[in-house]
Amino acid sequence: VQLQASGGGLVQPGGSLTLSCAASGDIFIYVMGWYRQAPGKQREVVATVTSAGRANYTDSVKGRFNISRDNAKNTVYLQMNSLKLEDTAVYYCNTIPVRMNYWGKGTQVTVSS
Repeated sequence: VQLQASGGGLVQPGGSLTLSCAASGDIFIYVMGWYRQAPGKQREVVATVTSAGRANYTDSVKGRFNISRDNAKNTVYLQMNSLKLEDTAVYYCNTIPVRMNYWGKGTQVTVSS
């Protein structure tokens, strides 16, 4: 399975973006996650969603980000609101736990005034 993240861009603080992750194969059985890696920092999980749609978030994005999935389209979404400077990172999607051969290129999110 190949996972292609898209939807990143440059946004001002307080703005919104919606990321998409399109899978080349079936991902219905997997718990899926959005990860991010900021310059000089380790990659971290920011949100996860089960096949049934149950979501969890890291504390820093709770109340601002919303993860969802469309199993029929093999796509996972990340709606990001009230973006902060510290949300700047490359965003990736992958399974939970990670499958190393599923990593895609990610999509850059830059929050800047």
